[in-house]
Amino acid sequence: YVKPTDRVGIVGIGGLGHMAVKFAAAYGCEVTAFTSSESKFDEARGFGAHRVVATRDSSAIQNVAGSLDLLIVTANVKLDWDALIASLAPKGRIHIVGAVKEAIPVHIIPMIFTQKSLSGSPTGSPVDMENMLDFAARHQVTPTTEHMPMSQINEAFDRLRAGKARYRIVLDADF
Repeated sequence: YVKPTDRVGIVGIGGLGHMAVKFAAAYGCEVTAFTSSESKFDEARGFGAHRVVATRDSSAIQNVAGSLDLLIVTANVKLDWDALIASLAPKGRIHIVGAVKEAIPVHIIPMIFTQKSLSGSPTGSPVDMENMLDFAARHQVTPTTEHMPMSQINEAFDRLRAGKARYRIVLDADF
């Protein structure tokens, strides 16, 4: 759903979202990262985001109203959906790839008049995944990982549950 000239927003700068920022930036898009964690602002910029917006601040989200062609939601937490949808430009699309646990309230009239759309997907096709891996190899798009020994698997899960993983945990065999 994106062209290199598009303005793309990524909601949720975690394991999946940090990769979305890296891919969109490598593709040439103007990238806006949305995160609830101020500790990730500089990291998101380091991944290629041109600007970072706090998702817990509705007025900050309103400052980007009407500016995004595509908004990719990787988060699975409660969000200000009205403000996020309002961040889309006319004919913009919000695409959900995070397992959102609650119903998403959508006011349809503003979406109709501005021709906005809402979509979602769990994964791409095998051909899409092959193209993505080729692109990643060509542009050196790699995940940011931290390594822990397999013997500390419980601690790794604790870091993950606490939201402290940066950004993927790789368990290394130590037995």
